[in-house]
Amino acid sequence: MWQAFRNGSVYDLRTGDRETDDPHGGHPWGPERSVRARIVAWLLLDGPPALDGRVSSLKLQGVQITDVLDLAGGNVVPYVEIKGCRFEKEVLVPEAHFTTVRLVDCSVPRLEGARVHTEGDLHLPRCRFHNGVRLTDAHIGTDLLLNQAVVFRDRRGKSIMADGLSVGQDLQAEMLETHGELSLRGATIGVSLSLRGSRLSNTHGRRALNAPQMTVERTLYLTPAGLANPLQSGGTPARGTRVQRFEAVGGIRLDDGRFGDAIDMESARFTMQNDQEVSLRRVQTPELRFTGERPQRGEVVLNGAKVVNLIDKSTSWPAAGQFRVSGFTYENLIPVGSFPLHRRLAWLADATPEYSPEPYEQLASILRDSGEDADAREVLLAKQRHRRETLPVAAKVWGYIQDWTVAYGYRPGRAAVWMAVLWAVSAIAFSHADHPRLHQGEGPNWDPALFTLDLLLPVIDLGQAGSWQLRGGWQWLATVLILLGWILATTVAAGATRLLRRN
Repeated sequence: MWQAFRNGSVYDLRTGDRETDDPHGGHPWGPERSVRARIVAWLLLDGPPALDGRVSSLKLQGVQITDVLDLAGGNVVPYVEIKGCRFEKEVLVPEAHFTTVRLVDCSVPRLEGARVHTEGDLHLPRCRFHNGVRLTDAHIGTDLLLNQAVVFRDRRGKSIMADGLSVGQDLQAEMLETHGELSLRGATIGVSLSLRGSRLSNTHGRRALNAPQMTVERTLYLTPAGLANPLQSGGTPARGTRVQRFEAVGGIRLDDGRFGDAIDMESARFTMQNDQEVSLRRVQTPELRFTGERPQRGEVVLNGAKVVNLIDKSTSWPAAGQFRVSGFTYENLIPVGSFPLHRRLAWLADATPEYSPEPYEQLASILRDSGEDADAREVLLAKQRHRRETLPVAAKVWGYIQDWTVAYGYRPGRAAVWMAVLWAVSAIAFSHADHPRLHQGEGPNWDPALFTLDLLLPVIDLGQAGSWQLRGGWQWLATVLILLGWILATTVAAGATRLLRRN
């Protein structure tokens, strides 16, 4: 191994038998395949010079490293690549400095790497960590790779604790399997965070993913991954390729996060208890793709979130009372599949069990801006109906009258119909009324239809109402018609104005 280090070549102790060489299998590896951790640390921290024309590096394969590998605070210059190896005890690298480190398909009891610093990549694909990983405040110069890794929880219930983590480029954790909380509080990702096809499970705590105040410069992917060989990353899997969707057993917290391009939840599955949440409070992102599977339990919370494009499916939102959108703002609605207006209104009602006007007014504004004036009026009408349920009895009765007669003014055609009906009925009634002339020999001839129209139409004077005198009940009928005429004519005028002028 010493010579391989100086030569930059691989020190390989594999037998050639796949079952025997499996670092995660139950087949024991004897002393002939074992190397003391102290010797590995000696090579990395103060190893011999490289042979002439070579670059020293530690490349191990099929090796069992005994005892604790302690590199805490060290400055490791050589390139490190350890594949298919077993670590007998934990790996300690807190506050250590590396160039590039690759642990591939290794069995590790625990990785302790708080404030570790790498100039290049930190690769941990297909590794198994039996007591968790700690990368708190770590700084990764380029990429952090956790594809197909399996991480079990530590004594505090954490699988990966990476609060304050900084990654220069991508954090790829596709097909990651965790059995405890994945904590990324305050993490900063320079490009994208990919959890495609991952299964995050925390059956002993509230959250499977806990990442408030996280910053991702591009996109957070909670989407399927193709199960091709090698693993298909990104894009749409080719036809016939088996896919594995992202799944979280437990809550997800992304509160106050900043995402430069999008949060993509295509086909995501959330399995929660009643007291758990998919929490997106106050997140900011140009695009939210909420097109996953409908959660059967728990809540989806978007309070205070700011989104430009909301891409959603009607079948992705949970049932009434299981999601909240108070203060949630978006500029464009892009439904996937059928999402008719009546279902969108039901979505709003489900999201606001306690009446709030802002979600209705926001949706109406978006519909008006896209030229859907009729739909915008339907949304505002639904707002009034929802508000009516919060009013006292007298106001509620008056609200029902307004709704039944003129639909709160949002259906002006109904007011015009009422005017026509009143005109016809009243004209027939007035044809039987006693109507002496106010001034003998002056004014037009009696016409009950024109007389009724003169009463119903405000402002306009047809010369009938001021020429004839009514008594008793006919006078009361005339007064009622004048009042109804003002109400209905104002409603028709307001509706016509809304049709001609977009707000």
